[in-house]
Amino acid sequence: MQYFFLSLIALSIFVVGVFGFPGDKFSQAPIEVFPDMDRQDKVKAQSTSGFFADGMGSRRPVLGTVPKHAESGVFPIEFGVGRSGYAYDGKLEGTFGNGMPEMLNLETEADSVALMGRGKDMYGVHCAICHGTAGDGKGVVARYLSNSAVVVANLHSFPQESHPDGYIYQVISKGKGLMGGYEHNLPVRDRWAIVAYLRALQASAK
Repeated sequence: MQYFFLSLIALSIFVVGVFGFPGDKFSQAPIEVFPDMDRQDKVKAQSTSGFFADGMGSRRPVLGTVPKHAESGVFPIEFGVGRSGYAYDGKLEGTFGNGMPEMLNLETEADSVALMGRGKDMYGVHCAICHGTAGDGKGVVARYLSNSAVVVANLHSFPQESHPDGYIYQVISKGKGLMGGYEHNLPVRDRWAIVAYLRALQASAK
């Protein structure tokens, strides 16, 4: 028993000698058993860093990055949030209109071809997975949903006469049914480009 007490006393003296009493101050850094993330390999905002060649700790967003929110609640003008007019809401005098908006500046045939090419690219990225590359509603997602009650829309069923360009633009922007909106993912110009490409798909199917 006496060895137990001697060991306990020795251990107590060791602990006090190393860690000290509560409230004691030391000139050297304390021993940290659990540092609790006091020091991390990170760079604070607006501080410099020798890791990067330009010496800047804060990095610029990757080219083409799309913002998901804004402190003011208003997104950059290319996304059109909070703005009105045919180019931004697809409406002319309160009803959906047809045709491409003037703000696209389609002055030459080359401009229209470029817009159509952009529409094809964006359609392939955002729309074809569900609606199919031909717009017939037979995309990859549709195959997986074939045994369910969910129906992927055949875009050839939305002709310009009954479903104006402005309406298609709004559906792309706001979504419809199970389809989510793309107003925060696609700039205004890209949404209209998809509308133009969709009309080309419909024309090619006739």
